[in-house]
Amino acid sequence: MEPLAELVKIIKNSRSMVFFGGAGVSTESGIPDFRSENGLYSAKNEFGYEPEDILSRGFLANHPKEFFSYYKKHVVYADAKPNDAHLGLAQLESAGILSAVITQNIDGLHQAAGSRSVVELHGSIHRNTCIKCGRKFCLEYVCSSEDVIPYCDICGGIVRPDIVLYNEPLGGEVLPKAIEYLQKADTLIVAGTSLSVYPAARLVRYFYGSKLVVINRSKTEIDKCASLVISSPVGEVFNKIMKETAE
Repeated sequence: MEPLAELVKIIKNSRSMVFFGGAGVSTESGIPDFRSENGLYSAKNEFGYEPEDILSRGFLANHPKEFFSYYKKHVVYADAKPNDAHLGLAQLESAGILSAVITQNIDGLHQAAGSRSVVELHGSIHRNTCIKCGRKFCLEYVCSSEDVIPYCDICGGIVRPDIVLYNEPLGGEVLPKAIEYLQKADTLIVAGTSLSVYPAARLVRYFYGSKLVVINRSKTEIDKCASLVISSPVGEVFNKIMKETAE
């Protein structure tokens, strides 16, 4: 059976499917993976640091101007739109097939596509908090700030994005919720991720269902355990399978 036909069959037979996605889910929306060769080059060429160094708790504290310069230019893509993967997943949720999306991405495109059950492991660029008074701000406030560093208009504190930076733990309620969804799923699709970012990558071990599908352009450490592996762009795959599942 052809891989796409097999995936369609798996989806149609699933009663509780979970999708676990990474940066590769959003690259077709024009959001580059900063760990790619181009992303690494941009960070080191422009700022003299690795992306992991810039997007760390210590770097934000000690070099806020450089942090926000990089963040606004290379992390925030406010005009990005959901692609076929995001839209297809929202349709599967509406059809009662998909239980939840667990994402490592911070772009909010799953919600923009219409998904409701979304576990954001690493937070979201759309939520921002003053580190001094705790007041909440939207993405537009951060992007439109006159200074490179966004400051609270009430207390003057720095407004930081509610994303998980390097050297920070995941949010307290995020992991238990993700684990709960994974343990109840009969099908898991892992897509657009090399499973190299921890502790998020370890979550896959909590899946006890019968069908594990991997959609990724490069090999992953769980390929050998998968029921099906498809080495293609995620959006391209969903564009094709949604036409089939709609029939």
